[in-house]
Amino acid sequence: MTHLEAIARETGISLSSVTATSKLIAEGATVPFISRYRKEQTGSLDEVQITTIRDRMLQLAELDSRRSAVLKSLEERSLLTPELKKKLEAALTTNAVEDIFAPFRPKRQTRATKAIERGLTPLADWIFENQSADPEEEAAKFLNPEMEVPTTVEALAGARDIIAERVADDAPLRGRVRKIYEEDATVSSKIMYGKEEEADAQKFRDYFEWSEPFKSIPSHRMLAIRRGEKEGFLLMRVEVPLDRVTAVALPDWVKSTGPSGKHVAQAVEDGCKRLLMPSMETEARLLAKKRADETAISVFADNFRELLLASPLGEKRLLAIDPGFRTGCKTVVLDRSGKLLHHTVLHATAGSQNQAYEAAVEVTTLIKKFDIEAIAIGNGTASRETEAFIKKLKLPASIPVVMVNESGASIYSASDVAREEFPNEDVTVRGAVSIGRRLMDPLAELVKIDAKAIGVGQYQHDVDQRALKASLDDTVVSAVNAVGVEVNTASKQLLSYVSGLNSSLAENIVAWRNENGAFVSREQLKKVPRLGEKAFEQAAGFLRVRGGQHPLDSSAVHPERYPLVEKMATDVGCEVGELLTNEAARKKIDLKKYVSEEVGLPTLQDILAELAKPGRDPRKQFELFSFVEGVEKPADLSVGMKLPGIVTNVTAFGAFVDVGVHQDGLVHVSQLADHFVRDASEVVKVGQKVQVTVVEVDLKRNRIALTMKSKPDLEGRRSDPGDRDNRSNANRNNGPRPQGNGNNFRPNSAPNNDWFSQALSQAKKK
Repeated sequence: MTHLEAIARETGISLSSVTATSKLIAEGATVPFISRYRKEQTGSLDEVQITTIRDRMLQLAELDSRRSAVLKSLEERSLLTPELKKKLEAALTTNAVEDIFAPFRPKRQTRATKAIERGLTPLADWIFENQSADPEEEAAKFLNPEMEVPTTVEALAGARDIIAERVADDAPLRGRVRKIYEEDATVSSKIMYGKEEEADAQKFRDYFEWSEPFKSIPSHRMLAIRRGEKEGFLLMRVEVPLDRVTAVALPDWVKSTGPSGKHVAQAVEDGCKRLLMPSMETEARLLAKKRADETAISVFADNFRELLLASPLGEKRLLAIDPGFRTGCKTVVLDRSGKLLHHTVLHATAGSQNQAYEAAVEVTTLIKKFDIEAIAIGNGTASRETEAFIKKLKLPASIPVVMVNESGASIYSASDVAREEFPNEDVTVRGAVSIGRRLMDPLAELVKIDAKAIGVGQYQHDVDQRALKASLDDTVVSAVNAVGVEVNTASKQLLSYVSGLNSSLAENIVAWRNENGAFVSREQLKKVPRLGEKAFEQAAGFLRVRGGQHPLDSSAVHPERYPLVEKMATDVGCEVGELLTNEAARKKIDLKKYVSEEVGLPTLQDILAELAKPGRDPRKQFELFSFVEGVEKPADLSVGMKLPGIVTNVTAFGAFVDVGVHQDGLVHVSQLADHFVRDASEVVKVGQKVQVTVVEVDLKRNRIALTMKSKPDLEGRRSDPGDRDNRSNANRNNGPRPQGNGNNFRPNSAPNNDWFSQALSQAKKK
C-alpha cells in the first residue's frame, strides 16, 4: 500500500483528492491557497481535510526515515535478512517498526546480555525446545566458575533471563499487550510520601488517591496529574493486572507442564512483569500525554481562532485607556489607521477629587480636540472604575465605550515588535496603543503577540511546545487568509502570515511601500525584491489593494482569473467594475458557459459570490456590550443574580465568563445548558456574549460559580474532580484581574455628583 492509499483509507477522502492535494503541497502550495483556489483539483476539500493530509504525509515521512535508520543499523551489523526486511517494509506504524527492531536493538547491559556473555544461550534454547524434559542434567554442562556460573541454579536463572527478554521483545506479543493497555489499563495517582501537608500540594489534593480508566481519562485530568508528578507531589501509574498479560503470553510460550516448561512459565511471568509491562506502561504514558496534548492544543487553537476572528470596530478615531489605580490610567489617542497622536496619564480612579476633576477636563478636551469616535478601556485592574468614570461624563451616544480584553498587551509592550514601532515610548504607552488597536482590528494586533501569552486554553505550558506552535501558526494563517490583508496598511507581522509570504518577504513589501509609496495594483507586487512568480501566485488572492487600478484588486478574485471575469463582463455587455455594483448584470452570467478543464463550477460560484460582495469580511458585525452597572467586584455578586457576560476561555471542563468583577466565573460543563453537554465548545465560543446566573460566590478563595441553565439549581453543584487545579491554571493563563484598594476614589462616591458637569463646561471653555 502506498502512502497516498493509506491516507485515503484512513481519512475516507478519495484517492484522487489525496493525490492531487499531496502534489500541490509538494509543489509548495499552502493550505489556504489550495482550499480557496484549487477546488477542482482537490474535489473542494476544506482546510481541515487538507491539513490532515499534509500532517499525515509528514508523519509517514518520519516513519520512512525511522524505517531507513533501522534497516541501515541491521545491515551494518549483518543482521538484515530478506524476511526481516520484508517485515519492516510492511510495517505501517512506528510502533510496528520498533517492535520488529526490539530483539536486534543494541542494548545496555541487562541480565539477559550477561547470561548470553556467559554462554547460556544454548541452554535457553534447549529448555524452550524440550519443555517436558528435566533441565538439570543439561544445565550441568554449562557450569563454569570463571564465568560466574558455579551451579545449575545460576545456569538455569541465566537461561530464564534470556527467555524472559525474548518474551518482552516478541513483536506479536507486544502488539497484543499494547492493545490490552489501550483498552483495559487504569490510570492511578497517589500523593508522594511526606508531601501531604505541603501548601503547594493542596492544589492537587483531588488526585491524592485517584484512579480511572486509561482510555477515557479527560485531557485536563491527565495533564493535571502529570503536572503534579512533575512538581514532585504525585506518583502516577498506568497499570493492568499481571495475570491479564500473562494470560496472553503463556499460551504462545509454554507448551508443556513438564520441568523445563515450568522454567519457561517462570521466565514468561518474569519477562512480562519486569520487562514487557514497564515498557508498555512507558508507551501508554506517552500515548496518554500525546492524546491529552492533542485535545488541549485543539481547545487552545479553537479559542484562539475565535479571538482572531472577533468582530472589529473598524477604522475609528480612538481614545484608548489602560486602567490603573496607583499609577493612573495610561491614555492614548489613535487616528483611524491606528497611528499614535497623543498620550497622557489620567488619575481618574485614585487620588484626590481634584485629580479626578482634572482628568475629567482632560478627557473631554481630548474628545473634542481629536473628534474621538470611540473609547477603548482595557479590562484589567480598575477597568470597571475607569468605565464608570467615563460614563459619568455623559458623552454623546455616538461615542461607544468598549471594554477590551487586554490579555497579552503587556507582552506586546515589552516585545521587539513594540520597541521597533515605538522606540521613543515606554511600555505603558505601547500597552495602551495595543488595547486601542485591538478594538479596531483584533486580528491585525493579535498576530504581533505570542499566542501562548493570550492564555485561552488550559495547560499550554505542559503540552508539546513544538506541536502547540505549529497548531497556532496554522490557526493564524487560516484566520489571516480568510479575512484578507490590505497590502498598503498591513504591518509586516500581519503580512508574514499571508499565504506564500514569510517574514523576509513581508519586510521587503513594507520596505518597498515605504520607499515607493502605496501599491496601486496587485501586479505591482512583482516588483518587490525576491517576490517571485510562485510567491505571487500563492499570496495575490489574499492581498487587497483598495482603489487599485483593476476593479478586482480589492476583491478575493485571484489575478489568474481576471481574464475570465473580463470575458464575463464582455459577454453581458458591461465593464468589470459594473459587475461589482450591478446585480442585474451579474444575473445575466451563465456560469456553465465558463466551465473548462481548469475551472469548474466551485471556482465560478466563488467568483460570482465575490463579485456580489468584493473583499467581504467574514467576521461578524461589531456589537456593543456593557456589563451591569454597579457590579464591579465579587462582593457585589449574590446567588441568583442574572448577569450578561463574555466568554473569555473555553476548556474541557467548562467555560470562564467575565461578568465585569475582575475575576472570571466558571460555568461548569454540566451547567452550560439544560441538556447534556459533552464538549463545551459545542455550546460556547470565546468572545461570545451570554446570560449567566450566579450559583456560588466564594470570596475567600476568589471563585465564582455560574450557570447558563434556564432553571438553575441555586443550592450549588458538585465540583468535577480537579476543577480546583483547572480553575487556578485557566485563571493564571487568563491573567486574573486583582481588585483595587477600597479607599480608592470612585466617581459614584464623589461628594458632589455635579462636578462632572462642571468639568464638561470647563472643557468647552478651553
